Amino acid sequence: MANAFSTGGVIGLGGIGGGVAKCLQRSGQLSAIYDVRAESADNVPGAPVMSKSPRELAAASDCVLIAVLNGAQTIAVLSGPDGVLAANKPGQMVILLSTISMTDLETSQKLCADAGVILLDCGVTGGPKSGENGLICLAGGSDVDMAAAKPIFDGFAGSVIHMGGPGTGMAAKIARNTTFFGCMRAGYEGAVIARNYGVDLNQLRMALSGDADSGGGLEGALSMVVRPDPAGNDQETGVRNYFMGLMLKDLEVAIEEAAKFGARLLMVELIRDNALSTSGLEHPLGQPL
Repeated sequence: MANAFSTGGVIGLGGIGGGVAKCLQRSGQLSAIYDVRAESADNVPGAPVMSKSPRELAAASDCVLIAVLNGAQTIAVLSGPDGVLAANKPGQMVILLSTISMTDLETSQKLCADAGVILLDCGVTGGPKSGENGLICLAGGSDVDMAAAKPIFDGFAGSVIHMGGPGTGMAAKIARNTTFFGCMRAGYEGAVIARNYGVDLNQLRMALSGDADSGGGLEGALSMVVRPDPAGNDQETGVRNYFMGLMLKDLEVAIEEAAKFGARLLMVELIRDNALSTSGLEHPLGQPL
């Protein structure tokens, strides 16, 4: 069982999926690719001819890796006459790399369970290095299923952290996103003081580095702050808008999950409501009183 899943087909060839497909292509494990954008095949040189549907991709693969944008797209590629599960392959594995709500994950889990398909929920980070075997995977699933998926993880991941049973990988990713974007907001607000007093931001970044257990290791909070000024720079503005779009999507998921437990995430709400400044698109010297 541990060596059952040796080939993988990738659905969604964007920043994450395209990198995963490149890694599996290098390792000789890429069985198929699929994306609604035909031109995205250019992101994976040497890949198999693009499948006509998720169903065709699943038919050609031991394991299906899904890297689409959101929960609605995840459910769409799994279900329907052209979906992954229509390939009718009980015992197949699906590794979900997309960040989606726990409600959408539960729907996806049921769809897979009804078809006899194994689903591992696997939040990922390190997207810019996805094509260099640099993804960090936060995986949820049984020990047996994680062992079965090891050959595929070895083909594309930098490291795999087993968070616990089914669902814990996605919950951990949502928790990580909440913490990460909180750090981005803290970096912006710290930079307000630094900029107004003429502090060199790169020097401040050095001052934040060090032993994380002693209050250091926080230099990443300034990662957006030290980027080029977006004013008059269309490329940089595009990067920051893309960051903001992902941030808002992930923060809405966190708010939705907390509400299930009768809790508000006040920091997350603040970041959401002030997304432009958090992303460095306005008020670099501070939001007006």
